[in-house]
Amino acid sequence: MTAAAKSTPKPLAGVKVLEFGTLIAGPFCTRILAEFGAEVIKIEAPGEGDPLRVWRKLHEGTSLWWYVQSRNKKSVTLNLKHPDAIAVARKLAAEADIVVENFRPGVMERLGLGWDVLAADNPGLVMVRLSGFGQSGPMREQAGFGAIGESMGGLRYVTGYPDRPPVKTGVSIGDSIAALWAAVGALMALRHRDVTGGKVAGQGQVVDVALYEAVFAMMESLVPEFGTAGFMRERTGNVMPGITPSNTHTTRDGQHLIVGANGDAIFKRLMRVLDRADLADDPQLANNAGRDARDAEVYAAIDEWVGRHDADMVLETLAAAQVPASKIFSVEDMFRDAQYLARGMIETWQLPDGTALKLPGIVPKLSATPGGTDWIGPRLGEHTEEILGSAGYSAEEIAALRRQGAI
Repeated sequence: MTAAAKSTPKPLAGVKVLEFGTLIAGPFCTRILAEFGAEVIKIEAPGEGDPLRVWRKLHEGTSLWWYVQSRNKKSVTLNLKHPDAIAVARKLAAEADIVVENFRPGVMERLGLGWDVLAADNPGLVMVRLSGFGQSGPMREQAGFGAIGESMGGLRYVTGYPDRPPVKTGVSIGDSIAALWAAVGALMALRHRDVTGGKVAGQGQVVDVALYEAVFAMMESLVPEFGTAGFMRERTGNVMPGITPSNTHTTRDGQHLIVGANGDAIFKRLMRVLDRADLADDPQLANNAGRDARDAEVYAAIDEWVGRHDADMVLETLAAAQVPASKIFSVEDMFRDAQYLARGMIETWQLPDGTALKLPGIVPKLSATPGGTDWIGPRLGEHTEEILGSAGYSAEEIAALRRQGAI
């Protein structure tokens, strides 16, 4: 980030967020808010913290994932089994604009931190609640992780090849989708509050995000196609029936490329690149429906041409013809790619021991008030004294809370 960008106030500056969450969905939601200037106070259990701290690849005992998932956040340790810690949590929530939690429904209530309690202390509060199945319905209390949401929400059913069992994507996409909906919901609720009298007017509300519904909402035409036409979308591998051509092809040097030429004019350009004027000028292939009816013929022509050339030549030729195409990127490709680098999508920071740390850049790009990384994921409890002090606790009171095992 440039010096000018660092000096520009971020769009969520002044918004205070309290996070009660672990692992993926809730903390990813608050990560987005933190990247754009919200003060995010992450509540963690003393001594252990968020399990994500030790997930996947570790460096010096700490997850590399942790440093990106918790960038720009402040870590405060509270033992939520201790009544004095609950009192601290209520005090912090009373000063917050947004509380985010992703426990199973009922846990916050059993802790004494349910919506009724927090809203009584802070009528303008926005409470974001992420869970497997939402805060209502017969499944509300069942455990539900992202994989369950992806399955129940319809994504797993349509992912993979028709002659094989469904497969997962390579990331926790269900949790990430839910986090995005949660961030959108939080900002919509905050907007409503602020245009109806502000925080003191008591216009807070609950944002209820169910993982399965978050995935379900992304399922395009699934519902009307089945409900009206009786059509059930199935697994189709790398092609999507009804959108032709758009498929994966393998080059002479063994690279896998995506070629998307399902626009009518683009298809004609692609066929001329392939020296297939017969297909370019065939009236039956002039629109998507006609191409889809003869998809095997169309894909065979593309496969044959791509397979005779190396990836660089294919991509350069198609780019010159304005036909959308791309290599299927590995992370190594991303680190070297001029587009990624020009857009600041690979950031370089330092771990506490001086080791270089690469982080993904910020999305989206705002022209006037861009988001950014201010610091990487904090040490466990690194900001406890700072946050409690700003909430009015004296050094002696903080020390007493620590002796009592509350923080």
